[in-house]
Amino acid sequence: MWVREERAALVGRVRLLSRLTIGLLVALAAAFWVVQVVRGSTYRELADNNRLRRLTVRAPRGTIYDRAGRVLVENAPSYNLTLDRSETSDLAASLAFAAGALDRPVGELESALARAARLPHFAPVLLAEGLALDQVAHFEVARLEHPEFAVEVTHRRLYRLGAEGAHLFGYLGEITEEELGREPGRYVAGDWIGRRGIERAFDAQLRGQDGERVVVVDSRGQLVDEYRRELGRPGEPLTLTIDLELQRLAEELMAGQTGSVVALDPRNGEIRALVSHPSFDPNLFARRLRRDEWRELVEDTRHPLQNRAIQSVYSPGSVFKPIVALAALAEGVVREDERIHCAGTATYYGQRRRCWHRGGHGWVDLRTALKQSCDIYFYELGDRLGAARLARHARLFGLGRPTGLEIDGEKGGLVPDDEWSRRVRGHPWYPGETISVAIGQSALLTTPLQVAVAYAALANGGELVVPHLVRGERPPAPAKRLPIAPRHLAAVRDGLWQVVNAQGTGAAAFAAGLDIAGKTGTVQVVAQETWIDSATLPWEQRDHAWFASYAPAGDPRLVVVVFVEHGGKGSRAAAPVAKALHEKAHESEHGIVQPS
Repeated sequence: MWVREERAALVGRVRLLSRLTIGLLVALAAAFWVVQVVRGSTYRELADNNRLRRLTVRAPRGTIYDRAGRVLVENAPSYNLTLDRSETSDLAASLAFAAGALDRPVGELESALARAARLPHFAPVLLAEGLALDQVAHFEVARLEHPEFAVEVTHRRLYRLGAEGAHLFGYLGEITEEELGREPGRYVAGDWIGRRGIERAFDAQLRGQDGERVVVVDSRGQLVDEYRRELGRPGEPLTLTIDLELQRLAEELMAGQTGSVVALDPRNGEIRALVSHPSFDPNLFARRLRRDEWRELVEDTRHPLQNRAIQSVYSPGSVFKPIVALAALAEGVVREDERIHCAGTATYYGQRRRCWHRGGHGWVDLRTALKQSCDIYFYELGDRLGAARLARHARLFGLGRPTGLEIDGEKGGLVPDDEWSRRVRGHPWYPGETISVAIGQSALLTTPLQVAVAYAALANGGELVVPHLVRGERPPAPAKRLPIAPRHLAAVRDGLWQVVNAQGTGAAAFAAGLDIAGKTGTVQVVAQETWIDSATLPWEQRDHAWFASYAPAGDPRLVVVVFVEHGGKGSRAAAPVAKALHEKAHESEHGIVQPS
């Protein structure tokens, strides 16, 4: 009996052990099945990564051309230094060697290393860009002692004009972690994207699509063979509406000044030149900008990064008077042949107002008032019109809102009225303020580009064009026909012709055979109680200078608007610049070669 019980217990233990063994074998088989079948491709890829490395082949950005096919922005060869952290046993010593060869602080290289903390350990880290040829030779000679370093040939953005056209083209910058998180899958760490100007507005076309090299490496990480290469797609080229010769001349004429120039074709809105001064060199941004370089740019009191043609708003001064004249004619508050007397001063709403001409202009009609820029005449028109009607006509010409230019950052300016005053200032608009708006002062604010678009409408017969910088990318936006009576427009255009060609305030822009029409503008920066020449004041208190023009008057092909901050009188500072640009455009169109 005892033997039988002992045998039964032994058999039970054997059966339990058998079941455990079978369970373990089943679990082991299941594990093999998961590893080799379910996750086989994953582990196979991990194994391949021990001998295969994927290297991104950056697609070159598209070249940017001017309207005649001349290169403005391209790519140039560049040498970058990379570090393979898996190939060094003493990272500090490696960084010290690189810092000595590059003549840079170790801390700068440590910062570059910190930015790559999220990359896999075997992934190369970009330490330095734009190496000189002697530095490239230094690292190649030391390759046996320092296999962790490699010099790769890449390309960097080259802005051929340097600081000329910087606000137009913009610049590049490395993508941030925040941007990577905002658009997952579109970019990868290390990508360079457009930050401003054309580079930003057309980044998707210009950047193309990166390719990939898969290379075989040995146990030491040395390249043995190329396993696979996938070609990327280069960025698409862009052809701008810009005329390189006109752009360079405008830049040259504005050298040393603070302000902007806009030249556009009034027939279709194509911008031929767009200048903002002072400027900056966008080639600085083709590599990582040093802190001292960035600090110098942002702390400059003249704000060189600001595009004054579209981002700065100013009182338009007397260049606004043609719009006031058209508004008064359209509303029937004045006839083109009606004469108003200018004695040099007049009183409106208890405030004494001065004309810029101390002795007054006497009896003037609309054409003469434009020719001589008579303030008293336009004070009277503003009083007759009132703020609401004046604001409505100003907005018809595109003032008070962005023009629709492709590049971002454009300001809308301000056309003030009673609704704006109550909403923003908390009190009604006062009639006396309309008197100042009628000569382009007070709260009225415009950009130089808005003024150019408004004058394009005066030049082309009343069509509000949409300005643009790139040809062929987007169909031109249709122009908006303004409700202007042809006889009213003819009277105003005749007055603008007299400004330049009949000894008016813009006589400095006269050029025989060009038939330039335009309007000067001088904007007070500080209130002046008497007639003084602001040229005698400190620079920051001097008047701003405007000149808005088009030519030829009978068949306008080019609008040129010049704005000079603290330039004094528009007739002195701005009109000669516009004249030179009209002359250049005329020479180019007719194939005229000036003698050297």
